[in-house]
Amino acid sequence: MIGAPHVHHRVTDSTNRRARALAEDGAPHGTLVTADEQTAGRGRQGRSWSAPAGSAVLMSVVVRDLAPGAEALLPLTAAVAACEGVDAAAAVRCEIKWPNDVWLEGRKLAGILVEGRPAEGWAVVGIGINVSARLADLPDELRSTATSLASAGRSGARSDEVLSAVVLALDRRLGTPAPELLDAWRGRDALHGERVTWSGGTGVAAGVDESGALIVETGAGERVRLDAGEVHLTGAAGRSTT
Repeated sequence: MIGAPHVHHRVTDSTNRRARALAEDGAPHGTLVTADEQTAGRGRQGRSWSAPAGSAVLMSVVVRDLAPGAEALLPLTAAVAACEGVDAAAAVRCEIKWPNDVWLEGRKLAGILVEGRPAEGWAVVGIGINVSARLADLPDELRSTATSLASAGRSGARSDEVLSAVVLALDRRLGTPAPELLDAWRGRDALHGERVTWSGGTGVAAGVDESGALIVETGAGERVRLDAGEVHLTGAAGRSTT
């Protein structure tokens, strides 16, 4: 079960770093690490994760003994669970920008970082969710693309309630068969049908395949499969976000 044991830090460098250390020492499946504040939080592509102290859910979970092939879908599993937990706790409807950024009203609400050592049978799922932060409290470079539940009109949302709901959703979703999990992910796909750009070109996002890779239609019937990297959404007005 996710959440036991539970290690909480008032301040730590990174919940993922603490959870990795515990996993290396043999911590059981479901070990949960949380913090009120991180001094070295990290996101995908080596980015930092910034949130004012006490304003976000900062959590990492040790995951062990996944079914064969489930490791590849773990980032998508975490994204679905984060959406479902936030929806339940705050009465909103979240979407997912491939592969696992959680969006609310077109802005990034939560980020997910999955790390691990599959050969040793474990992974760490890190989730950061902006709950009560004001946009003015975020770094300048994030104010045009990020949001929080409070900024989206859910100022009554509480971090402890969001944490509990996400833990329950993750516990449930880790046992979901791949076809059902992918259907749930596709139902929240924020990019489907949208024009996107990436390092290799531009096209229209056409969902994900059974491995979780993004499929992009580039024209003339050509389809490109992206299994890593950054994708940017470009709207009709030239809006671009990562």
